[in-house]
Amino acid sequence: MTDDLFTDAITDIDELRELYPEPAGQGRGKEIDTVDDMARWLIALAPLVFVASADADGRCDVSPRGGPPGFVSVLGDGTVVVPDATGNRRIDTFRNVVVTGRVGLVFIIPGRGQTLRVNGAACVSRRPELLASLTAVGKAPRAALVVRPDEVFTHCPKAFVRSALWDPASWPDATAQPTPAEVVHTHLRDPGISLADVERDMVDSLRNRLA
Repeated sequence: MTDDLFTDAITDIDELRELYPEPAGQGRGKEIDTVDDMARWLIALAPLVFVASADADGRCDVSPRGGPPGFVSVLGDGTVVVPDATGNRRIDTFRNVVVTGRVGLVFIIPGRGQTLRVNGAACVSRRPELLASLTAVGKAPRAALVVRPDEVFTHCPKAFVRSALWDPASWPDATAQPTPAEVVHTHLRDPGISLADVERDMVDSLRNRLA
């Protein structure tokens, strides 16, 4: 297949709906516009959330945020607050939010196929009293992602069932995959940095720069 696959791609919503009829039943009715008690419960159980954002040109980004269950806070009015933590300082998500003011969140609970999706308006906050309350990852963050939800709904577990993600028997053997350091070293493309340099930096990062 050598043709450009974009040349005959679907570009019309009506054409897309010919393939995928409108959702019915639970698929249509399960969306709410706020974080209710049930959604709050799921967020409190989730140690991992994926954050999706886009810049003004539509270029998308998805990045994970992790911590102990409950590291993402839900305020009394249903506002969701995701603390920042030490990372690579690319600030891709924060840059996008400053420009567009929107994000999408997917909360993951280990062993559970059903996920929780939260979409809404977003901003980056450095309000001291807010940051002081966000110490689940070890210390108050420099900034936090604040989300005012307008779409909240659960996502069915079919992707997790098909992938057998939570079944250790399905996981690839470590010897059949590159190490994290090998991946980073390959993509750095810097002859002045050795694989051993990358391995040392990754160990130091996980040992001393988690918070």
